[in-house]
Amino acid sequence: MGKKILIIEDEDEFYFFYEMMLENTDYAVQRAIDGEKAFEMIKNEKPDLIILDLLLDQMKGEDFLKQLKSNPLYAGIPIIIASSFSSHSYKTIFEIDPNLSFLEKPFSQEKLLAEIKARIG
Repeated sequence: MGKKILIIEDEDEFYFFYEMMLENTDYAVQRAIDGEKAFEMIKNEKPDLIILDLLLDQMKGEDFLKQLKSNPLYAGIPIIIASSFSSHSYKTIFEIDPNLSFLEKPFSQEKLLAEIKARIG
């Protein structure tokens, strides 16, 4: 079994794109639709990588990121931010973690896989 990727995405159509892009890879993909569910999943089985949408219904992605990075058990999990807005719209998230990767939606399969490989191989 491959490395585990947790995708935090509340919109079904975007999650299906991730599934299609990652279906023929060795990555094991799980989904959380909000930050609270994501924390439950992370506590049960720590992922190797998180792909985070910043516009979530229940808990904003930025709030999730702050909580995750403040916990020493999970602060080292690499995160790829995926958003419809440019990275310039979210300058403050890079203050939380300057090592974040940022993908502006829509993005290609090649770009997604390159970001994942750069983070977890």
